[in-house]
Amino acid sequence: MDINDFRSLATVLTMIAFIGIVIWAYSRKRKSRFDEAAHLPFDDEEMHRKSSPTQEKKNDE
Repeated sequence: MDINDFRSLATVLTMIAFIGIVIWAYSRKRKSRFDEAAHLPFDDEEMHRKSSPTQEKKNDE
């Protein structure tokens, strides 16, 4: 075995790992969890608007 065989093996293993991650990420079991995580920044923004003291001052004026 020379260095090119190791490079080929590394390429094949990397491709298998990539395909495995893609299948994991797009599986139906994970969809609801990823959708929930995708909305977290917006939920946090709404929560800060409701409890922000600067927002309350602007509303009072």
